[in-house]
Amino acid sequence: MLVECNSWEPLAIYHCKLKCFCVPCGFVVKYLALCLQLKTVNLMVNFVVCQLCALLTAVWFRLYLHPSKTSPFVRHVVATLLGIYFALFCFGWYALHFLLQSGITYGIMILTGVEHMHKYCLVVALGYLSFCQITRVYVFDYGMYSADFTGPMMVITQKITSVAFEIHDGMARKEDQLNQSQKLLAIRRMPSLLEYFSYNCNFMGILAGPTCSYNDYIAFIEGTPYRHRDLETKGKVNGKSRLNDPSPNTEVIRKLATCFISLLVFLSVCKVCPVERNVDDDFIATTPFYAQVVYLYLSMLTTRPKYYFVWTLADAINNAAGFGFNGYDSNGLPRWDLISNLRIMNIELATSFKVFLDNWNIQTAHWLKRVCYERCPYNPTAATFLLSAMWHGAYPGYYLTFLTGIVITLAARAVRHNVRPYFLGSPALKFVYDVITWAATQIAICYTVVPFVLLSVGPSLKFYRSWYFCIHIGCILLAIALPVKPRHLRLKEQQPAVQPSLESTDSNRNQKQKTT
Repeated sequence: MLVECNSWEPLAIYHCKLKCFCVPCGFVVKYLALCLQLKTVNLMVNFVVCQLCALLTAVWFRLYLHPSKTSPFVRHVVATLLGIYFALFCFGWYALHFLLQSGITYGIMILTGVEHMHKYCLVVALGYLSFCQITRVYVFDYGMYSADFTGPMMVITQKITSVAFEIHDGMARKEDQLNQSQKLLAIRRMPSLLEYFSYNCNFMGILAGPTCSYNDYIAFIEGTPYRHRDLETKGKVNGKSRLNDPSPNTEVIRKLATCFISLLVFLSVCKVCPVERNVDDDFIATTPFYAQVVYLYLSMLTTRPKYYFVWTLADAINNAAGFGFNGYDSNGLPRWDLISNLRIMNIELATSFKVFLDNWNIQTAHWLKRVCYERCPYNPTAATFLLSAMWHGAYPGYYLTFLTGIVITLAARAVRHNVRPYFLGSPALKFVYDVITWAATQIAICYTVVPFVLLSVGPSLKFYRSWYFCIHIGCILLAIALPVKPRHLRLKEQQPAVQPSLESTDSNRNQKQKTT
């Protein structure tokens, strides 16, 4: 996981401690800074090299360890050992935390039983992750831009908690207590130790994810289709049979091209519009407010390509191994987006806060929804943002971002429910609404995530003060003034509309079975 470097506070401490040395403190501080920068570059190079090696290994894995050529046991063993090797190469002995966290939670699942295992695993896995994050941030390298060993632990924490909740759903809850998604993902038997470690530490996702469901991963290892969304046409398009195992080569090449462009854009523009300038005193004092708004958008826009690069490369690695096939689209083309983590065009053209979040870090959003939002009985929106902040790490800026996100989400929901219907009367009005909401969404997103990038409380509050907390105040007023029905009432209103469609689908299936 990549963490933005915005602070040299450790060097200030070193500066004070080195006064007793005969060499000038300034020279020593500069030397330490250079060493830290070289260490950072080395860690980043290790990360990229490991991901490129994982990409080549994934191609070999798909061609020579295909389910038709070898057993699931061999595929599990190879995927796990390669994952541990890449982790050791990239993070050294810190990678042992991955095994220790997985081993402790597996023991909890075995000892505590299916009734309460999901609660204990959530607390222990998140607590272990938080301990490592706090130690790394406040003991070792606060604010340093580095390949952070807690990044893979964040993904492993998602997997650990997902498995625990899915086992609880499949083995402790009744079928009528589960929604459609929970029925699909429910695990009906306890995973073996090898399966569990393979799922958590396989080489395809050990460094950058993305998270996937346990059932999808096991289906990939065993070569048994589980969630192909290709049921209606029975594998045919225009009378022609489809391949059960389509080649991912075209999709992998496309995603690698996206990675190259994202990396090129990031390296070209990341220094042109630094985010830190938003809190520069001269900039705030001399720049008109409209220019500050434009610069905020541009500066935050330049931070996104690095995430596009990392997540798209991780997706390409999984696809190269044959993992991620999601059936066929309406044109009969294979879809490789089962575990994709972002949709770039939907992000850049988002016309609402929700649409942006639904297309950014998709698998994490799914995890938050399944583990927290769907299960929290009180104020699930606030609980979900709080869990997201705890999962991201110990920097105060993360909490400022997600607290701001709660307010903006409530305001955006209120506007959508109360204002949007008035603009649906004609295409022209709808276009005007889309333009206005696009601009508002992009500015709101940028305003929200500034603390996420700055990390510290002081600069973050300085930025918000320079904007007079205007978006906070406006969103609070909108959330209070515009009524929105509680979530349970909205769900009740949706159920009568959904039920007939489900019944018609079942009747159609029964009719097809009778005709065959």
